[in-house]
Amino acid sequence: MKVLDAIFKRRSVRHYTNQAIRPEDITRLLQAAMAAPTARNCQEWEFVVVRDKAMFKKIMAVHPYSKMLAEADCAIVVCGNTKREMAPGYWQADCGAATQNILLAATALDIGSVWLGVYPNAERMEAVSRLLNLPEYVKPLNIISLGMPAEKLAEVNRFDPAKIHYELW
Repeated sequence: MKVLDAIFKRRSVRHYTNQAIRPEDITRLLQAAMAAPTARNCQEWEFVVVRDKAMFKKIMAVHPYSKMLAEADCAIVVCGNTKREMAPGYWQADCGAATQNILLAATALDIGSVWLGVYPNAERMEAVSRLLNLPEYVKPLNIISLGMPAEKLAEVNRFDPAKIHYELW
């Protein structure tokens, strides 16, 4: 799939079939994540791959918008390792770029995905950190729910020329 096709086709998919995602496709998603740019090339991202249904239930108990995990085959928790952050304050943007790469790669592989925000909600961050036994210096940015799509969502055109400013506001 061409990059622009994946960008325009990407949608938040919340319903999945019971078909498993191939392990090599999970690896490909993580390779795509790690191809993202980072400030000063510090690559401070860390990823926790979760496939355990019991852990999904625990996450659903602490994250109010994660109910789609009940149908998911996999989740990737995208985290920032603040010990490796060479440009303070950039881990969120760097891990956001990695997240977008995962979402686009999932679309290209016909895998449904949705971004579940964790950061900056302190309560959610603490709960996810505790569940996944994250070190204090590793901060969860989000959870990406993944599964083979049970729904086909139409493309949406969000282009709005009124939001574009040239040279000055």
